[in-house]
Amino acid sequence: MKKTISVLAIVFAILSCQTENQKTIVEHYQSEEMASLGLPFSDAVRVDNMLYLSGVVGMVPGKMELVEGGLEAEAKQVMENIKQVLEANGSSMENAVKFTVFIDDISLWGDFNKVYVDYFPEKKPARSALGVEGLALGAAIEVECIAVIPE
Repeated sequence: MKKTISVLAIVFAILSCQTENQKTIVEHYQSEEMASLGLPFSDAVRVDNMLYLSGVVGMVPGKMELVEGGLEAEAKQVMENIKQVLEANGSSMENAVKFTVFIDDISLWGDFNKVYVDYFPEKKPARSALGVEGLALGAAIEVECIAVIPE
């Protein structure tokens, strides 16, 4: 019993000596536009210097409707929405490290790429793509992003 108490005391002492810099920072971000829609998720969650964005569809900011014009128009709006969230949290498209793309018709993959490459003329983030059906609001595309927040 004494050894168990001693070990627990040592663990507690070590944990209580951590500085603020050693503790994990977790912050939730929800834009005013998204908050006004009453959606049950954050635009992004920051964990230390990493930013994890929720899936983004081509919604008109502040409205529960997609932009008109099909996949390319939605893709452009998705990328602009992602850019806005990144910048609001101290990051940028240059600091994006991973994208996951969900597309309802994988044969239109090339149409998405036409838009995507404009945002990454040089360094290209890692990326995965999945053909899916049933995206929110009947969207043609949804994109998740992970980015670094530079110090």
